[in-house]
Amino acid sequence: MRSVADLVLKSGWAERALQRLFRDYLGVSPKWVIRRFRLQEAAECLARQTGTIASVAAELGYFDQTHFARDFKSVIGLSPRHFLDKARTTR
Repeated sequence: MRSVADLVLKSGWAERALQRLFRDYLGVSPKWVIRRFRLQEAAECLARQTGTIASVAAELGYFDQTHFARDFKSVIGLSPRHFLDKARTTR
């Protein structure tokens, strides 16, 4: 699932209703949750070394590697390059 629109299609709920439910029960937006899951998936792919940073970003729907790197760092706490380097040294 890459977007709120995907969630709307799969759930059958209206977008506004989903936003309200997420805010009321989780305290965050559906977009925030989807973004976190996507970036966690990216971190797992990089840790397993199953692709390059560019290929992982593209696979997860990022068309701009700079945007991916900025989002990744804001959620994971390291740039994708530093995360990948750290994953390589811990193996």
